[in-house]
Amino acid sequence: MQRMFLLRALLVIMTFITTSHLSGQNALISIDVNRTIGEVDKNLYGNFVEHLGRCVYGGIYDPESPFADEDGFRTDVMEAAKGLNIPLMRYPGGNFVSNYHWKDGVGPERIPRLELAWDRLETNEIGTNEFMQWARKMNTEPFFAVNLGTGTILEAQQWVEYTNVKEGPYYAELRKKHGFEEPWNIKYWGLGNEMDGYWQMGHLNAEDYSKKAREAGKLMRLTSPDIKLIAAGSSNYRPDANPDLWNRTILEELKDYIDYIALHIYVGNPQENYYNFVATPLVVEERTKIVEGMINEVMQRTIRRDHTTDPIYIAWDEYNVWYRARSGAHMVGETALEERYNLEDALVIGGMLNAFIRNAHVVKMANMAQLVNVIGPIFTSKDDMFKQTIYYPLELFANNMHGTSLDVLVKCDTYDTEEFYLGLGETTAQLSDVPYLDVAATLNNGEIVITVVNRHKDKAIQTDVKAGESRFDALLEVFEVNGPDIKSENDFGKTTVKTTKKSDIKAKGTSFTYEFPPHSLTMIKGKLK
Repeated sequence: MQRMFLLRALLVIMTFITTSHLSGQNALISIDVNRTIGEVDKNLYGNFVEHLGRCVYGGIYDPESPFADEDGFRTDVMEAAKGLNIPLMRYPGGNFVSNYHWKDGVGPERIPRLELAWDRLETNEIGTNEFMQWARKMNTEPFFAVNLGTGTILEAQQWVEYTNVKEGPYYAELRKKHGFEEPWNIKYWGLGNEMDGYWQMGHLNAEDYSKKAREAGKLMRLTSPDIKLIAAGSSNYRPDANPDLWNRTILEELKDYIDYIALHIYVGNPQENYYNFVATPLVVEERTKIVEGMINEVMQRTIRRDHTTDPIYIAWDEYNVWYRARSGAHMVGETALEERYNLEDALVIGGMLNAFIRNAHVVKMANMAQLVNVIGPIFTSKDDMFKQTIYYPLELFANNMHGTSLDVLVKCDTYDTEEFYLGLGETTAQLSDVPYLDVAATLNNGEIVITVVNRHKDKAIQTDVKAGESRFDALLEVFEVNGPDIKSENDFGKTTVKTTKKSDIKAKGTSFTYEFPPHSLTMIKGKLK
């Protein structure tokens, strides 16, 4: 008995010593430039403009604003949006597109319509050509979604003819009559929006959607052969749905034809549990891996259109934090979906962007929903504007994280979440071994960029950053998104959460040590040799 007691006591002591030792160790970020994931597509940093609330009218377009240019577009919004270096802009919806008829928004006679998705009047003052004029001013590429709800495959084909054919057929000549001699040459086309959702106007089952999407895509490609087609993957992860079946069916039926499958996710913190919430980007990564597996499986059994070897990629063409303005009066009308963001929301966005980077081999497009006012990084009043907290992670990534994504080894403490709801109506999640440090890295022409979200609410994490056989060259720049506390918000005339330039790191060897502050996003960039 005494011997057993001594053995147990010894075990407790050894455990204490071991635990104390481990807790005293620095976390580790290990980089090997030879461990690559894939090329980071610039379209990961896309955005989204939908005819919804004050996104278009009162957002990008407001001729009565003191900031309006000669075409009625707000120059203050354009300037802020240009800071995001947006390569791709999705338009015009969203749920809106499933009852949108593009002919209502071109030419001198505009037809007002009752907008059924978001319960408002659509004047159609802004349509195809006006949006394209704005896109040109923004130096961003358009990504149009066609109406596969109440719309027809012929209507989709005619829109491509209007935008992409130089001259000859009726709708190309109609564009010229409207004052636009040259075609817009729109490359990216979405085949409907969220067609698996019961809320979608013209909602279809997977088989019927696939048939309609194929025929629409066929006509669109016969009109403009070089376009890229994005099929509507699942957006319905409610408990009674079967998103995996929908995605598998779409991929099976369209595997020889589409270029992307689109996925959507909105997350929130309705239960006010910080640690659950900041772990949600791992769900994005999990869903990415599942769909990637489906893609790989169907690709083994198909000959792609025109014998192309290009795979099908994933487009997360709607993602954001959205849960406060998601019920009742917040869902409809002129001020629909106007969410105010705080620091923890910005950390989640940083984590989502990290997840996209870590899966850069298959995720080749992402569009934050949306740009202005409507769950957007930019918020306006009639005569003012401010950048929401979620603006700053996107700005850092879009302007810095390019080139090749690296497979980074991270060793740090972890935690387990409770079972929690991702967002209103969503299924629940429960995650294990969530690392406090969420890390992604890119290498571009010798420049290394490391982005780290420290999920820990209260603790700074001392971390050794090692580059293997490579050497850090001289000074490394450090940028940090942070605020006084996790609930810190920005407002008109008040920027509490922003990007701050920190002191440079002097590193000329193969490693350096850095302490990542609590509840922060940190970007470190410099040269490797």
